[in-house]
Amino acid sequence: MNASPLAASRQAASSMPQHKHILIVDDERDLLELLQFNLSKAGYEISTASNGRLALESIAQRAPDLILLDIMLPELSGTEVAGRVRANPATAHIPIIMLTAKGEDVDQIVGLTVGADDYVTKPFSNKVLLARIEAVLRRSSKPSAESRQMSLGPVRVNGDTHEVWVDDQAVKLTLTEFRLLSALMQGGGKVLTRAALMNKAIGPGITVTERTIDVHMTAIRKRLGPHAGMIKTVRGVGYRMTPDAAGPDES
Repeated sequence: MNASPLAASRQAASSMPQHKHILIVDDERDLLELLQFNLSKAGYEISTASNGRLALESIAQRAPDLILLDIMLPELSGTEVAGRVRANPATAHIPIIMLTAKGEDVDQIVGLTVGADDYVTKPFSNKVLLARIEAVLRRSSKPSAESRQMSLGPVRVNGDTHEVWVDDQAVKLTLTEFRLLSALMQGGGKVLTRAALMNKAIGPGITVTERTIDVHMTAIRKRLGPHAGMIKTVRGVGYRMTPDAAGPDES
């Protein structure tokens, strides 16, 4: 028996994003309009800004569910905008996907200064961009196994609030960094491959370079301060985490 038009409409609507609000920040007018059209068509509510100053004003007026942020912007660069978003406790939780042209320093984009959750290199297909957006939004809102308190040595995490403490001092991690740290803590000292870590942090079907994982790990280690050695690099394999910061990486 065929579904009624009303039932079919409801089914189609249920597969669409639940009116998630995305702020697109890019100074290329044609690209901005194309992104706005494609993402609106995919079911997202869209706001736009053509420079870094306007982006911060838009975020202050209404915090989006995700920021799609070009790195090269007039007035304030994308890295500066991302830094200010992360520095503000009211907006620090907002996922950021950076847009970058080929040849730009990806390490800088996903690393210590910017705190982006993901990046997409121009030129990109609409399909790839939508997959990245859906993956970031999914892991920012979906309850998971990390939604509980965990402790390992001086490190504590709360999956419900996405808070991290080291030596009882709060530290800030991006969403991706938080999920990577949680995966390592859940690993019980076992070695996790880079592919397994990215699957836990970003989700299946999203391809990233191994270097991306390494940059995220560098950022996490910096946040751990004197306990950075708790995260061990197992060369040629991946990473594991132990309560003890002593000891070299493993070959």
